[in-house]
Amino acid sequence: MSNLIVFMFSGQGSQYYHMGQEFFARQPVFRSWMLRLNDIVYEITGESVLNKLYDGQKTRSEVFSSILYTYPAIFMVEYALAQVCMETGIIPDYVLGTSMGEFAAAAIAGVMTVEEILKVLLEQANLIKACCPSGGMLAILHDSSLYSETAVINRNSELASINYNNHFVISGKTEELKEIEEFLRDKKIISQLLPVTYGFHSSLIDSAAIRYLDFLKGKIYHKPRIPLASCIQGRILTQLPNAYFWEVARKPIVFPEALKELEKQSSKNLVYLDLGPGGSLTSFAKRNINIDSQSEVYNIMSPFNQDIKNLNKIKDRLACRI
Repeated sequence: MSNLIVFMFSGQGSQYYHMGQEFFARQPVFRSWMLRLNDIVYEITGESVLNKLYDGQKTRSEVFSSILYTYPAIFMVEYALAQVCMETGIIPDYVLGTSMGEFAAAAIAGVMTVEEILKVLLEQANLIKACCPSGGMLAILHDSSLYSETAVINRNSELASINYNNHFVISGKTEELKEIEEFLRDKKIISQLLPVTYGFHSSLIDSAAIRYLDFLKGKIYHKPRIPLASCIQGRILTQLPNAYFWEVARKPIVFPEALKELEKQSSKNLVYLDLGPGGSLTSFAKRNINIDSQSEVYNIMSPFNQDIKNLNKIKDRLACRI
């Protein structure tokens, strides 16, 4: 094999109504897994994620932010798409997740059964909703040094993620983020609020920690069957610590470090496949890979109804390289 495949899974902020709908309508494997996963969630919560996700009264441009639905919905579309890829012969050599995308990465790596992963994921969503104040996250298109150098930013928010050298994300209370937005607007610096209602990767979710960490005690994590590149620790993990699924929501994301580790680990070219709903990790990965690297990056899903076409193109490209 001339290439090694990396499955990438994005987290909160990448979701939208009707994500994966083309696959759900036209791809039997995807549809089958979405129905199965929805049944598991329904058994746990009594709620149908599919009814909410594919609500005909909603448009893709409307904000989809209710954590009790977005958490399982993101996992479901990413996990189902991974199953489609593997069914067609695209098998990952590595998995990588950012934020709650780490749940899908861990599931594909065989750390826990999909049923157990969904229980762990849903409990986190429930506790954050029950215990934590509302907040938000703001993506800023500027060098991350702006955070440490600018009092109005670092005094009113916490650094949640550095995605590449000119893109970072902060978490904070809603009013403080509005103040920061106004400051950035005056400075002609581009920023964008993410479609989330909590300050993930910050102390704003700490009030859920004790109960969630207690819930995780006794959970059994198998060694990953597929090497897992951690965007929390910035390295390849051979065993997940017990608190890992709390850390993926609370600790800052170090996506560039995880990619550097993957590039360093492999003597072969890497093909990064973004299985997230919006293709954001495609953009981030391209900006982190060295210009002399032969690695390739592709996305499949997007809000523009090109999902099946994108997958077929990738299958054709990989057929020439594997």
